[in-house]
Amino acid sequence: MVIASCGGSPSEVRVSAAASLTDAFAEIETAFEATHPGIDVVLNFGGSSALREQIIEGAPVDVFASANMSIMDSVVAAGEVVSEPRVFASNLLEIAVPPGNPGDVAGLVDFSRAGLLVGLCAEGVPCGDFGRNALEKAGVVPVIDSNEPDVRALLTKIELGELDAGIVYATDVESAGGRVEGVEIPASDNVIATYPIAVLVSAPNPRGADAFLEFVLSDPGQAILSRYGFAAP
Repeated sequence: MVIASCGGSPSEVRVSAAASLTDAFAEIETAFEATHPGIDVVLNFGGSSALREQIIEGAPVDVFASANMSIMDSVVAAGEVVSEPRVFASNLLEIAVPPGNPGDVAGLVDFSRAGLLVGLCAEGVPCGDFGRNALEKAGVVPVIDSNEPDVRALLTKIELGELDAGIVYATDVESAGGRVEGVEIPASDNVIATYPIAVLVSAPNPRGADAFLEFVLSDPGQAILSRYGFAAP
């Protein structure tokens, strides 16, 4: 289906998406636009909680993709969603460390070790809440040196060697390549992040928004997400 504006110029679809989706959605944008030449996708990445506030405050957004179902539920409760959100992917947590693991981090227990510089995403941000949940399940009381606004900000500090460890998504470790190394979190302590997507009531381009959502859920969209380490919903 080709959707174009009346004047023939591309119509925009504004997509606000969790920071952990940055690389996968950038490729989805390219693939979607190749099959929908009348649409220009404009991506806005950030912490899901910050994106929620932008939406509730009236930002012109067509599609919202969250890394946390509860954050999407609050957008639904605010009357901002056209229909029931659709789950399109899932993710797990992993400890990220700089190359060579200079802090000799072996697991979650090290987040309470004195002298180690560790970080989490801030409270209220999905990766931050999930990370704290994992630490609680492991019985670890962490000593946190840095609370970051989203997972990409946390990952950058680890890549630069400013932190010895942080809890991010497994997909972030994979996308970083050799810029970080990963330390697995046992299944008994790990947390599954579920990603919902929805078209918003105030969407400036509802037809384009519907098309983008369906592409994310389609086989090509799911194949792209899988290549970046996301699991099927």
